Amino acid sequence: MKKSTLAVLVGAAAAIGAGAWFYTQPAPQAGPGGAAQAQGQGKGGGQQGPTTVNVVAPKRQDVAVMLAANGTVSPLSTVDLHPQTTSTITKVHIKEGEFVKQGQVIFSLDSRSDQANVEKAQAQVQRDRASLMDLERQYKRSQELLSQNFIAQGTVDTLRSQVEAAKALLAADQAAAQAAQVGAGYNTIRAPLSGRVGAINVYPGSLVQMATSLTTITQLNPINVAFTLPESALGALLAAKQAGKVPVQVTSGGQDFHGHLSFIDNAVDAQSGVIKVKAEFDNSATRLWPGQYVNARLTVQTLKDALVVPQNAIITNTRGTFVYTVAADQTAQVANIVRVHAFGPYAAVTGLTGDEKVIVEGKQNLRPGAKVKIAEASAEGGRGGKGKPGGDERKREKKDSAA
Repeated sequence: MKKSTLAVLVGAAAAIGAGAWFYTQPAPQAGPGGAAQAQGQGKGGGQQGPTTVNVVAPKRQDVAVMLAANGTVSPLSTVDLHPQTTSTITKVHIKEGEFVKQGQVIFSLDSRSDQANVEKAQAQVQRDRASLMDLERQYKRSQELLSQNFIAQGTVDTLRSQVEAAKALLAADQAAAQAAQVGAGYNTIRAPLSGRVGAINVYPGSLVQMATSLTTITQLNPINVAFTLPESALGALLAAKQAGKVPVQVTSGGQDFHGHLSFIDNAVDAQSGVIKVKAEFDNSATRLWPGQYVNARLTVQTLKDALVVPQNAIITNTRGTFVYTVAADQTAQVANIVRVHAFGPYAAVTGLTGDEKVIVEGKQNLRPGAKVKIAEASAEGGRGGKGKPGGDERKREKKDSAA
């Protein structure tokens, strides 16, 4: 039994050894295709070639630092017209939607009663003036008689008092006449400002009171645009305002309008964290209308001769913000930058000299010091690989698809 068991073990060991030797031998090579495949496998185990990248040079240009917000067109002033007396409309001198000038007559009220009061007050003034003149003549004669000792001093003093009382009465009647004229003036309603008339709520013959709204007049030129900005922009906003006029541009209906910042609120809204501002625009063509929704942009600063790079070249991670540049030895180098202002697909940055070759495509798998190869310029896209793979990348794709 022991000899047979030993023989079985020896046989099993021999079989295992033969199998191991068979599988460790290289596969038989069947022609050129097999040789190429074996050679490719050998290269795959070694170091990879340089990474093909696309690069751009930083540009120097003036960059406007702009703040954008959604705004609403609002008039500088709107007046809701009410009569100051109870009367009847006799004539409406304007039409709805008409533009009026300041001081233009727009409504006439029934003024017969007030005009009679004016005439009565004026007649009272004339009567009191005549009485005063008569008293003044008597007082003057009494002074002459007093000098000749024909009358007593008390008579002169009495006349003088009467003259003073007559003067006071005349002044009171003159004030009453002026008040009557003011009251009569309420029957002619004039435009308090230049602007556009809204809907007219009364007609000739309508009885109106002080609570009756006749119409509204809205000033359209110049006109305001009101919008809000985050409180983080308050510092730049105040600095720009102190430096001079802050240009503001709004877009409505595909048309741009240019104005300037006219108002910054005196407090930040504690609940929403925004500051209310207004910009003033020339609206002589009446293209901006109260209540209209517009997009506003204002320039708070201009960065002179700033370095600009595409935003897709910038990498931000836990180590900071940086871009990859191509060194003289064709390796990828890290250049730490600060993004000063972003606008559209570009950003103004600091930390570069302007002579670098900034990598914009192919940076996904790069590491500092990795070998890179700049893609050749293509006929369609300028620098190779912008929007399409570079020449070398297209060749590799064809090889991979053929394999």
